[in-house]
This record gives sequence, structure tokens and C-alpha cells, in this order.
Amino acid sequence: MPVIQNFQAFIDGGGLTCPLDKKKVEYSVADEPGLFVECRASATASPTWYLRLKNAQGTNVYRKLGTVRELNLAQARKLAKQVRAEHMIAVKAQASVVAAPAQEQMRLQDFWDSIYLPMAKIHKRSWIKDESMYRLRLGPKFGQVLISEINRRDVQTFHQGLLAEGLAAATCNHHVVLMRRLLSVAVSLDLIQKNVLKGIPLMPLANFSDVYLSPEETTRLVEVLTTDANRPVCAALLFILNTAARKMEALKAKWADIDMVNRVWHIPTENSKSKRPKTLPLNDGAMQILTQVQSTRKGEYVFPNPETGLPYTSIARVFWRLRKKAGLPENFRVHDFRGSFSERYLGANGNIFTLQKLLGHQDVRTTATRYARLSARSLLEGASLASVPMPQMQSSAT
Repeated sequence: MPVIQNFQAFIDGGGLTCPLDKKKVEYSVADEPGLFVECRASATASPTWYLRLKNAQGTNVYRKLGTVRELNLAQARKLAKQVRAEHMIAVKAQASVVAAPAQEQMRLQDFWDSIYLPMAKIHKRSWIKDESMYRLRLGPKFGQVLISEINRRDVQTFHQGLLAEGLAAATCNHHVVLMRRLLSVAVSLDLIQKNVLKGIPLMPLANFSDVYLSPEETTRLVEVLTTDANRPVCAALLFILNTAARKMEALKAKWADIDMVNRVWHIPTENSKSKRPKTLPLNDGAMQILTQVQSTRKGEYVFPNPETGLPYTSIARVFWRLRKKAGLPENFRVHDFRGSFSERYLGANGNIFTLQKLLGHQDVRTTATRYARLSARSLLEGASLASVPMPQMQSSAT
């Protein structure tokens, strides 16, 4: 494995290629132990970042971080530190459990306290929701049960009981998904042999919101956002409309993360829902907004609250006023800008896999489930391709 001293210069110089006489090659970052880029001979393969780690047994394990197109060197370094810290917690927890007389004799409460929750705090932005579900319901029900004795029947009974309590079906499912995740982590650490909750059925949901802007509504909204007196919030909303960014990603955006020359926006780990850095392209609309905002730039944030110079903590009331002013439905939310973006993109025959990247989804199935069904115009155009020409129909005699 070649060890590269100045890795950024190596990348800029086009060094990330696979020699003709090899199927693959790994280029290691000299000053970041375990971090390397794998280049394959295949013309369709993209150079990919990996992190090499040691498990509790002292053997190598590898974590894929993302392609070079998705992560630059600085982002790969930051993600490597995060993954390494998470891995060390898991290794220490596994080592302490292995030292016990019997690996499987571990209560769910002990597993939660010593293994899962510390990992979740590093890996998940939503760990507080996990902690709430466990503290209120999962812990009291299963906390004293050995993880090796958790069974499918008891969890299904618990699942149905939550619905009887009056919880929404989606909330009931969240509890079971968390239980399934706990056992999955336990399997990965060799604490149990099998995840008995794998494939456990969830309650059917009909909670997808098909609220998105029509072309006429988009025109009215843009007119309001370009003329209303509250310029900072309007600029942020126009930016979200053009990028499909999540609300807090846009509100916390810094100028240091914006590359106006290459027209890309680097969203750091701490602002990303997945806790992984991502990069979004900046289209013409987004660039126009940034250019206008930059002319009155004050401070490090792109859309700061003018009173504090810091990101807005909430723009709900302003958005409600603007929504009413534009004549939009009362159930339209800022998050529905993502659906509207998807509708416009798919309506222009955009590719679902490209949309996945634009929305920042880890799995294309999420994109397909939530947004691909939105474009009625695309469906109509597709159905029209299979239309059979009909001759002039004669009126039947009466």
C-alpha cells in the first residue's frame, strides 16, 4: 500500500488511478492512521475512502466512508475520527463483556447503558428520541430480560399493546425498530448468535404527505419571498426551495462551507441529519440567492438573525405569515419544499438515483418510497407512451 505524504496534492495531481497491471490499489494517508483510498481498475468504479480498524480480537476490519466525489480529504479525516471513536467504544464494551463468564448473560439494561447508548450519542442525531422510547416503555418492559432471551412473540405482543394505549402506528413501529436495532448491534458484537427480530412485521402506515407546490403556487410563493420585508428568512426559504436542503442545514450554513467558484455546498457532520458530511451542488437559483446575500454579508453565517448574528432557532411564525400571504395550504410545511423539489425534478424526467444524492438519502429506497410517487405529470407522460391510437368512435344508434 503506497503511503502518500501530501495527499491533497496527490489528489489534485490526478494520482488516484489504478495501475494497468493491477485490479486495485490502496493509497494510504500518511498522517491519518488507517485512512486510505481504494482505486479499482474498473472504468465504472469510483475511488473510495476506507478506514482500517482493529477489532477486540486484534484483526483488521474495514469501514467504507464514501467515494472521493462525496467526501473531500478534510471531510474524510473528520468522518474517520468520528467512526474511530465510535469503534473504540464498541471494542471496549465488547472486551468487558467477553471477560465475563458467559457472553449471553447480559441484561438489556446493561447492554443499553454500556454499549448502545454511548454508540448512539456519537452516531445518531436522534439518540434523544431513542433514549426517551427506552426510558418510558422499552426499559420498564424488557430492561431486566437477558438479551439472549428476548423473543419475537413477546415483542409482537408489546407492539400491539402500544397501539391499544392509543399511540400512533408509526410510533408503535419506532419502538420495534429500536428493539431490532439493539439486537442487531448485539449480533455484530457476538453477544448473541441471531437477531430474532429480523423481518418482524410492522404496522402498515398511511402517513405520507403528498403536499407539494403546483407551478402556480410556486410562482406566487416566489413573488412573496422576493418582495416581503423580512429579507433574511425569505432568502433562506428561497435557498431551500432551490436546493431541497433540510431547514436547519440551511439556517446553520456558513460561508466557509460555500464554494462559490465550484458551485458546491459542503454540509458538515454536525449539521447533517445522518451525521455524515455531504456535498450539494448549487444550481443557478441558489447561486443567485447567495450572490445577493453575499453583497450584504455580515459574519460567518449565510442567513443569520440580524439581531444576534447567529442562526435562527425558529422561523415558524414568519413562515406561517408568508404561507398565508402566498395563498398556500395550511398543511404545507417548510419540509415540503423537498417534495416540491422532487416533483419538479421528476417532472422534468430526472433520474431517481441522482435525486437520491440531491436529497442526501443513504438508500435509494427511501427516495423511491417518499418522493418518486409524487410526480403525477411524469406518470401521465409515461402512460401516454403506451397509449394505443383510437379510431374515430361512432355513436351507437338509439
